[in-house]
Amino acid sequence: MNIAADIVFADVKHALAEDVGHGDLTAALIPANAMSSAQVLCREDAVLSGQAWFDEVFHQLNNDITVEWLANDGDGIAAGSIICRLTGLARPLLTGERTALNFLQTLSGTATLTRQFVSAIKTTDARVLDTRKTPPGLRQALKYAVRCGGANNHRMGLYDGILIKENHIHAAGSLRAALDLAHATAAKGTLIEIEVEDLEMLCAALNAGATRILLDNFTIDELRQAVQKNTSDAKLEASGNISLDNIRTIAETGVDYISVGALTKNIRAIDLSMGFDVTWQ
Repeated sequence: MNIAADIVFADVKHALAEDVGHGDLTAALIPANAMSSAQVLCREDAVLSGQAWFDEVFHQLNNDITVEWLANDGDGIAAGSIICRLTGLARPLLTGERTALNFLQTLSGTATLTRQFVSAIKTTDARVLDTRKTPPGLRQALKYAVRCGGANNHRMGLYDGILIKENHIHAAGSLRAALDLAHATAAKGTLIEIEVEDLEMLCAALNAGATRILLDNFTIDELRQAVQKNTSDAKLEASGNISLDNIRTIAETGVDYISVGALTKNIRAIDLSMGFDVTWQ
């Protein structure tokens, strides 16, 4: 569940610039030498994610602020639990409060929902994947949160994998032509996947040598038939209208992957709060 430090730095720098601008007018009401301690409370059951972003907020505001974590990313957190404690100058603690909580509650929301999907297909051989359906600017962060929740990342962007869709097939001239072009031009080890919309297209993709096939909006019965027709080593991925209500049934058809756009698209932030205890000096 590693995340590159430069990604976190850039995310936080942008978020602070957006929120703080030329200065925190309200925090400036507090004496410059006022010290404070604070703690973050989780008000609902959750899976923690976002520690690096939380820490970086206060690191960029004041390097002397200390954060003591009582849980790690990926841990389940019970409602009413204290997640971390902070100590330092009151001004930067107050300035960073909202930005730090925004990262922590958003990423924990994604990790929590992801864990629910992963738990729903426990004991099956299928794996949950995310998608590129992320709010602009938070792709790396949200995909990190997905990993904290126990699922796997699909391609990070357009640059690290090929996913051939209907319009690509039309532009290339045929399904086979699109696949041939992909295999001829892609670097070794690059993901090459093709999306199919029905069983006829599936058979065409298998005959063309596809090794990874996305089954777009297949019914449960069609998914079962697709698994039966796949006599090669091709990996099958179910996608489209996946929910907690149907993912178990989908996994039991025998598909290898299930991609869930809701993980990073339908984000509900976890309810967190930061309480302060200010000591004046």
